[in-house]
Amino acid sequence: MDSRAGSGVYVREQAKLPVPADTQHPLAGTATFLHEMGHLKHIPRAGWLLLRIANPETVAEHSARVGLVGIVLAALEGADVGRVAALGLLHDAHETRIGDVASVGRAYVRTAAPQAVTAHQTSAMPEDFAKVVQDLVAEYEAAETLEARVAKDADKIEMLLQAIEYTAQGHPTGPWQDTAIAALRTDSAKQLAQAIVHGDPNGWWSAFAANYPDEPPAATRE
Repeated sequence: MDSRAGSGVYVREQAKLPVPADTQHPLAGTATFLHEMGHLKHIPRAGWLLLRIANPETVAEHSARVGLVGIVLAALEGADVGRVAALGLLHDAHETRIGDVASVGRAYVRTAAPQAVTAHQTSAMPEDFAKVVQDLVAEYEAAETLEARVAKDADKIEMLLQAIEYTAQGHPTGPWQDTAIAALRTDSAKQLAQAIVHGDPNGWWSAFAANYPDEPPAATRE
C-alpha cells in the first residue's frame, strides 16, 4: 500500500436529522461505540504494574499522546498528519474487550486479532463510518503504509516518554526504554528518541518555578 495524500477518511452517507421520536436514532450505535471507547480511561497499561506503580497511565492517556507524537513524526517524515493521528488514537481501541496484556503474559495468552474485535465494536454503526474505523485498525496492524509505520513509532516514542517520566519518579524503567528505542523504524523517531533520552522531563515547567513569582519568560524566535 502506498502513502496517501490527504487523510483518506470520507463518509459519504449522512444521517438524516432530526429523527422522529418513535424511530431508532441512526447514530445510536455510534454513541455506544464512543461510550465503549471511554472505557479505555479505566484500563491501566499493564506493563507498568510490574514496577509496582500504584496508579499507572491508562490506555486512553497513552493513546492520546500517541496521537500527538504521531502529528510530530508525520510532519518530520512527510506523512499524512491527520491519518497518523487517527491511527494513533485507535491503535489500542480493541483493548476495551481484551484488556492490555503485559509482555510477560503474551507467550501464554491468545486473544482475538484487533481487526476482529473492531468489527464487533463497530457492527451497530453506519456502514461507511464503521468502515473508516475498521480500515484504520487494519492499516495500523498491517504496518505497510508510511502512515502506519510512523504511527507505530509514535506508540514506542510515547512509551519512551512515559518511561523517562517514571524514571524521574524513581522507577527503574531501563528495559522499557531499551525496548522502545530498539523498535523504532523511522529516522525522525530515532532522532526524537535521542532528544528525549538526553532531555529533562521536568524542563517544560522548571524554568517557571525557578523564576516564580516573576513574569514568565518572553517567547523568543531565531
